[in-house]
Amino acid sequence: MDHAEKRKYLINWLLDENGEYKGMEIPEEETEQKRLLRGLMNVRMPGNASEDFLKVQDEYLKEALAERGVVDIAELPEIEPGIILWQGDITRLKCDAITAAANEGCTGCYSPNHNCIDNVIHTYAGIQLRKKCGDLMRIQGHPEPTGRAKITPAYNLPSKYVLHTVGPIVQGRLTKEHERLLASCYKSCMEMAAENHLESIAFCCISTGVFMFPNKRAAEIAVETVREFLKKDTSIKKVIFNVFKDEDLRIYQQLLG
Repeated sequence: MDHAEKRKYLINWLLDENGEYKGMEIPEEETEQKRLLRGLMNVRMPGNASEDFLKVQDEYLKEALAERGVVDIAELPEIEPGIILWQGDITRLKCDAITAAANEGCTGCYSPNHNCIDNVIHTYAGIQLRKKCGDLMRIQGHPEPTGRAKITPAYNLPSKYVLHTVGPIVQGRLTKEHERLLASCYKSCMEMAAENHLESIAFCCISTGVFMFPNKRAAEIAVETVREFLKKDTSIKKVIFNVFKDEDLRIYQQLLG
């Protein structure tokens, strides 16, 4: 199968799996097919899939990654010792671990084609990631506490692992407790990475956006916590602050260097 045929195979498999969607017409336009495939993956509950589906899915996602392009952190300059600032799609980064700004369910975003980082990460990692997260949460038996972290394989992403952390949601006035919990997200991720002997970790802008943590204060906490942790003797040698918006890029440029 070529790339387009794999996409149609995956769509048909997911449509047939769910009786609610069975018989749905597949659009002819490539962009709409991609949206449909992503949407179907986004709403699918954690669960097993056939070996044939996983084989085709993995091939398709690796081809899609090659088209989007991998960014190796070894080729990115440090803005200060041990710290890199990079603007772009975190799912393209080749490093030991990337972070997912998760919700308390910790199995990804179920809103079709939503542009949050959790949705994007689960989309390009493949359905195995949600299954793994679901297994971890079932064993845990309760929602993931704010400020803590879980580690999973990254499956079809260029990174080796994903660190899932639940940031604080700011409703109304920013409090010291919000700030403590956000710092805990960064610290927990780095401790988890160090426990697993990882050398590099890429952080997204945890809790900003829909979680409403003020961008500038969030960046200040992130930089302060990372700088303090890098003073310790651990396996972690590089931390990448990954930003997507121009606003966050300007903020981190002012804080670093």
